[in-house]
Amino acid sequence: MFGMGHWEILIIFVVILLIFGAKRIPEMAQGLGKGIREFRTAMRDVQDEIEAPKQPTQPTAPPAQTEPQSKDKDQAQIEPQSKDKDQAAS
Repeated sequence: MFGMGHWEILIIFVVILLIFGAKRIPEMAQGLGKGIREFRTAMRDVQDEIEAPKQPTQPTAPPAQTEPQSKDKDQAQIEPQSKDKDQAAS
């Protein structure tokens, strides 16, 4: 494996064990596993997005307005009030 013998690999593992300790190695391995899993999920999502047939998107029509514009409605409310005031003043 990469031109290294069994003794060289064993020495590397012992050095890693001495540097990080027996408690931190499983935590690091768990974090590495989660990172790899997230990377695979992201790669799969990107591939699905690329391979998905692109459907043409049709613009949607704006909804039909059934009520009069707000200006007309406000003016209709203002006019009767002003007539009522004129009649009350007379």
